[in-house]
Amino acid sequence: MTSTVLTVLRPGLVDYLEAWEEQKRLHEGVVAGTQPDTVLLLEHPSVFTAGKRTEPADRPFDGTPVVDVDRGGRITWHGPGQIVGYPILKLPDPVDVVAYVRRTEQMLIDVCAEFGVIAERVEGRSGAWVRATEGGLDRKIAQIGIRVSRGVTLHGFALNCDCDLSNFNRFVPCGIRDAGVTSLSAEVGRPVPVAEVMPVVERHLATLI
Repeated sequence: MTSTVLTVLRPGLVDYLEAWEEQKRLHEGVVAGTQPDTVLLLEHPSVFTAGKRTEPADRPFDGTPVVDVDRGGRITWHGPGQIVGYPILKLPDPVDVVAYVRRTEQMLIDVCAEFGVIAERVEGRSGAWVRATEGGLDRKIAQIGIRVSRGVTLHGFALNCDCDLSNFNRFVPCGIRDAGVTSLSAEVGRPVPVAEVMPVVERHLATLI
């Protein structure tokens, strides 16, 4: 789909490295001005990816291979049942990366709200969070890890819809040991599949620009 501001591509289930190559191709086009601002919305087969701040102790305890990438943040998991978004956008001058992260968080918070899930920011931690109840832990429902090169964004966000949350037990998600992970399905008590969430995410993408 192409809107007045963004081109949105929804290629389905895409291998992580294949999507990374497509990001780089789109990035070159946006930098050169030959490609409009574009967002990839997709799912990945199960994969662990590690940002530049990942510590050795964060990695999977069972020795599962990890793809090291040049985004910010630490380690995370992507897989079926999770919407991964890669906005390739030219940021306005002067480039304000923190403001872009805040816009991404707001977009994710707004999407969660449409499913009756109250998500919010947690000071010092990126992403969207469901706050602790009854003495439990804060639970991350969406992750953000980005890079900005030549004024254009790469990497992006991941929103847990109905993914298998046990995958997050195999490592230290985002290097954070005192918090949990959740999904839309876990919070609302019914299956909330990617197909149901995808058009809602797409409708809120304008928040990013």
